[in-house]
Amino acid sequence: MVLPKHGGRVRISLTVRELERHLDQTYFIRDKDEIPSPSLVVFLDLVKKNIDRAIEIVSGDVSKLRPHTKTHKTAEIIQLQLDAGIAKHKCATLREARMLAEVGVSDIVIAYQIIEPNIERLVKLMQNFPEANFKVIVDHPTVVDQLSSAIDQNSLQLKVMIDLNVGMHRTGIEVGNAAVELYAKIDQSKGLHAWGLHVYDGHIHDSNPMDREKSCQVTLGLVSDFKEMLAERGLDVPIVVLGGTPTFPIYAKIPDVETSPGTFIFNDYGYSQKYPDLGFIPAALLLSRVISIPTSGTFTLDLGHKAIAADPKDDRGKIMDVERVEVSIHNEEHWTIKIDDKNNNIDIGEEIFVMPTHVCPTVALHEFYYVIDADGHLIDTWKVAARNRN
Repeated sequence: MVLPKHGGRVRISLTVRELERHLDQTYFIRDKDEIPSPSLVVFLDLVKKNIDRAIEIVSGDVSKLRPHTKTHKTAEIIQLQLDAGIAKHKCATLREARMLAEVGVSDIVIAYQIIEPNIERLVKLMQNFPEANFKVIVDHPTVVDQLSSAIDQNSLQLKVMIDLNVGMHRTGIEVGNAAVELYAKIDQSKGLHAWGLHVYDGHIHDSNPMDREKSCQVTLGLVSDFKEMLAERGLDVPIVVLGGTPTFPIYAKIPDVETSPGTFIFNDYGYSQKYPDLGFIPAALLLSRVISIPTSGTFTLDLGHKAIAADPKDDRGKIMDVERVEVSIHNEEHWTIKIDDKNNNIDIGEEIFVMPTHVCPTVALHEFYYVIDADGHLIDTWKVAARNRN
């Protein structure tokens, strides 16, 4: 597979610095007193802009998009994507898969190898939602046998994709004869249908778009080689699901490929810093409050690591409206910040916005989103329906 040449300039997103300068306009909330802290606040117009941007990146061809549910875990956001014409979705957990089916999504890839006893839960899910077209991924022959036994015993049919390891070494099987035999085994197993390739490239972290494209070319070469090996055995590859948020604009240029960005829906501080070329705007912030000023050079927020993801270790979020800060202590319910006392006038109860560095695990720490409209009004709360795995 060879990448086509770029078809024009990529629009650049607002940088975090620009967002800070326009904080009052971009993240204005009229009803702060109605929102407890710490809380996860979602700006609806920015979420919609990010959906529009993803569609723009694939040149309006929504069939190229299979967004990952793991970031938002919320029925209302699935509905926003469905309303935009995005019909195919991907998830990591059976609870996410159930939520997708409950909303009415009919084409669902569960991008996580399901083993016993969860295979029985998969069977029940398929029985409860017969109109949904579930697909799963595998990287080991034992799992193929377990799936085939359970699916055939219950007179069901299941499409199964092979999970390729193209360099991340987290899951998947490497390109080679063993992978070909695994794919053939799926094709020959009762109740199962070999249905293509799932390829996640989470090891690609290049900030420079040209370097990122070179890294993606390596992945595409592996995929192309494997498809040729399968073709020599007469094995069909109906779909290829490739990439995540950083790389999906590159893979979207390739024919017969679906892309599965996830973080794009909210973006976060980490991706805003590392991938500004993507054009997505951070759409979810944490609202916290100052609960203590223990010394003249410190203040403490009610934003412990039970409310913001504890990864990465050193830079868990951008404190957006305070100058020259340094993290001092981060505990379960407290986050103590060092400040330049000469340039900051912090008061007890003051609201502080924090942009999480990693929004996906941050979401799972909250039961609800507080949803803000374009005029700054609190208009709804959305349940993070799939935050639990079961």
